[in-house]
Amino acid sequence: MKFKIFFFFILAAWLTGCGASDDKVSAYFSGQDADTLLTNMVTYMHAYAPGATNETRFDEKFRAFYQNQATKYTIENYYITPDSTHYFFVSRPVGGGNLYQRGVGGRFRLKPGSLMPTGFEEMWCTPHFKEKTVIQERGKYIFKEMIAKGNVEHLLEMKHYIEWPDATLVYDTGIHEWVSRK
Repeated sequence: MKFKIFFFFILAAWLTGCGASDDKVSAYFSGQDADTLLTNMVTYMHAYAPGATNETRFDEKFRAFYQNQATKYTIENYYITPDSTHYFFVSRPVGGGNLYQRGVGGRFRLKPGSLMPTGFEEMWCTPHFKEKTVIQERGKYIFKEMIAKGNVEHLLEMKHYIEWPDATLVYDTGIHEWVSRK
């Protein structure tokens, strides 16, 4: 009988551990902090709020707009390296509709004592898809490679996985937007 009880506890502990993951935002932040962080990320990633510019997008008067947009984004995977680089993979709507989604991955650091990203960089975007599971599967693969190598240069020829950067678009870390290559 003691063996059965011991086996049950070992099995329960193993199953509980299998459900844990250090590539989820919940491994690092509470629900409210994760929501705040996502809104701050969306402020970089989404089109400007009406009346906002690159210089004013973080002004308090635009916060409600970005909080609303953040409800359409999901942090699929998240990882913090020992040197405090935060890597992310987010699924988001394409354009103004909800029919298509795409994955976006990148990195940043946090301002000390805050949830405000600095050095924010989108490193890749998937093509857009109707099926969220396709984005999640492909994005998770790219995410793991991004963490392992610190970049995704070796995957750029996989056009069914990564749409940008490509020969026409590159991410400008100064203005935090995808721009045409010159």
